[in-house]
Amino acid sequence: MTFMSRIGALAPADPTPLYVQLAGLVRRAIADGVLDEGASLPGERDLASEYDVSRITVRKAMAELVEEGLLVRRRGAGTVVGRRIEKSFARITSFSEDMTSRGRVPSSRWITRAAGLVTPEESMQLGLSPGAPVLRFHRVRSADDLPMALEFATVPGWCLSGVDDVAVSLYAALDAAGRRPVRALQRLRAVPLLGAHARLLEVDPGTPVLLIERCGFIRDGRAVEFTQSYYRGDAYDFVAELTDL
Repeated sequence: MTFMSRIGALAPADPTPLYVQLAGLVRRAIADGVLDEGASLPGERDLASEYDVSRITVRKAMAELVEEGLLVRRRGAGTVVGRRIEKSFARITSFSEDMTSRGRVPSSRWITRAAGLVTPEESMQLGLSPGAPVLRFHRVRSADDLPMALEFATVPGWCLSGVDDVAVSLYAALDAAGRRPVRALQRLRAVPLLGAHARLLEVDPGTPVLLIERCGFIRDGRAVEFTQSYYRGDAYDFVAELTDL
């Protein structure tokens, strides 16, 4: 069965641009369950040949769907049907908890895990004096082996006995030490991901990502976490419930 026979053909007589038509066919096939999560799409050359269109047309259609988060480009696997993750701003949860609750398998690859002295930015966020010891945890966070976020977390040295306390989840380690945050301030903004960071997240340099800066506090008001996380914009939706109370 050809890809066209599965999702439908283009309508050359229709004034709608061909790339918009092709994107619409794939979008509808995903919505109807014809293309399941993780399904691989044919390559640009094959799609262009099958639909008798230019590769530029195919590329524009695929780029539109990647931007919407319906498709994900994976190195070595081509373009596959993705699934967006909804992360709520209403609760303080870790990446591992978010992925597990959604039936995903979380994993991490360490960039660095080390003790050091507080930087001026960390000092301001964590309320620490210059020269205070801190623990840093930098890693690539993945779900089902797909890189989803870069996480750069710093905690005061007094929170944990050492960097080895964090095996998988930082929040699990803080919880075990009785210092899990109960309140947090977060800021979200879109930024372009450049250089080594883009390579780690397996996206093109300059790709927009969502930067979340979080400062977490325990019950006595002390800050115990300053984390900067870069989330793939093609895979995440951030949701907040608003009321007028």
